[in-house]
Amino acid sequence: MFSPEGPSLRELAVQALSSVERGYDLLAPKFDHTPFRTPDPVLDAVASALRGMGPFEAGLDLCCGTGAGVAVLGRVCRHRVTGVDFSAGMLEVARERTRPAGPRVSWVRADARALPFGPVFDLVVSFGALGHFLPRELPGLFAQVHGVLRPGGSFAFPVLAPPRPASRAYWMLLGFDAVMRVRNAVWRPPFVMYYRAFRLSDVRRELERTGFEADLHALPEFGHRRDGSPRVRMVVARRLP
Repeated sequence: MFSPEGPSLRELAVQALSSVERGYDLLAPKFDHTPFRTPDPVLDAVASALRGMGPFEAGLDLCCGTGAGVAVLGRVCRHRVTGVDFSAGMLEVARERTRPAGPRVSWVRADARALPFGPVFDLVVSFGALGHFLPRELPGLFAQVHGVLRPGGSFAFPVLAPPRPASRAYWMLLGFDAVMRVRNAVWRPPFVMYYRAFRLSDVRRELERTGFEADLHALPEFGHRRDGSPRVRMVVARRLP
């Protein structure tokens, strides 16, 4: 995080006291050098799993950031891929750094809660973005995804197994969310970014209410926990007719 290429502590503090949009505008040039970017092994595993389900014609990376998900779509889509994000700074970096060979690529600045597309995509992916939406916003977000998919199209995103309550990672995430909740209680504009508000059971229920059929696919590259459950899975929600 605090490498020469990454943001300084001061820069992170300024970003955290901004709005989500402004914070990501400021973070964009150094975002790829932070832990907030989805690691390459996860991106590769998702691409490998999706390749076995495709090919797809047109794909959308929801909340694309600097374009890591667009690069995944470029490996599984044949004709067209689109990245959408509401941060102009992140899109500027994405245009410069992400140029997958093959399908035509376009970048659109828009809010994921009001997508400016019709049902023109066969695949929507998202990486690390759902923590920026409050639980009450998920039905509306999933309705937007449903509306841009063709019937039978899929919405896919990876999920990591939650850390054990006795683990250091559990308390780190709990502490991070607590700090963010205090920050949002005393400072405006809010910066919505929570790691423990995202519950898989709630997400599956809301997807099914919206008109999806949701399945879980283990990503075997990451192995299993002691209880036999996968460390990383991919949610694949298929839009029903």
